[in-house]
Amino acid sequence: MKSEFVEKVTLGVDGIRLAAEVYYPEGSGSFPALIICHGIPARRTPDPLDPGYPLLARRFCDQGFLVLIFNFRGSGESEGNFDMMGWTRDLGAAIDYLYKRTDVDKSRLSVMGFSGGAAASAYCTARDKRVSHLVLCACPARFFDIAGFNRIDEFIENCRQVGIIRDADFPPSLEKWAAGFIETSPLLCVHDVSPRPILIVHGDADETVPLSNAWDIYQEAGDPKDISIIEGADHRLRHNEPAMHIALAWLKRVNSLSEGV
Repeated sequence: MKSEFVEKVTLGVDGIRLAAEVYYPEGSGSFPALIICHGIPARRTPDPLDPGYPLLARRFCDQGFLVLIFNFRGSGESEGNFDMMGWTRDLGAAIDYLYKRTDVDKSRLSVMGFSGGAAASAYCTARDKRVSHLVLCACPARFFDIAGFNRIDEFIENCRQVGIIRDADFPPSLEKWAAGFIETSPLLCVHDVSPRPILIVHGDADETVPLSNAWDIYQEAGDPKDISIIEGADHRLRHNEPAMHIALAWLKRVNSLSEGV
């Protein structure tokens, strides 16, 4: 593994502080940048055996990308409460931060999201032309077509148990909070990503977000677009070597980096 530098930073949005880390390669000049967006947490405490997103950030950094990872509001060390529309503003703040860095090649700013973070990534990329490439991993086409989201009262109680909704009086409006999942549905926005390249990666054994979601998004997306279905892969694509190899190779190709991975 090559050497990389890690810088802890804090992003501010809506009066909330978000914990973030920047991984940047050795050398000088400007680098292609990548923001990696995590999904909706499923447990209160991290798995001590899971190295988490820093391991993924290092892998992409070693291949020439300046990588930003961060915790969305309500997650990890970030403040706030889980809210999908709020997550899109969090990602917007991450894009703003990278765009101001002098070591970022502003013509090569990619976003890669997983699950709920992929939905936020699609929404932001469709609206923010500063993003040049998009990778959606295990992305839902519509939230309320997925088991666990179709009963909003049960879902919000689960969010409290997991610890991503921390304040007893949140959300102030359950209806507005729930509407955020509809507004951020990738099917409503993914066509606006074109003509910027998009890659959709999905496992054919995903029991959380059925494979049909990937094909629905692919059909709605404009060109240029690619899709990769990973045989035997479940929802946690971050842990799937073939999936991450494909995502890295694709990002290197569209960013005109050498193909060796």
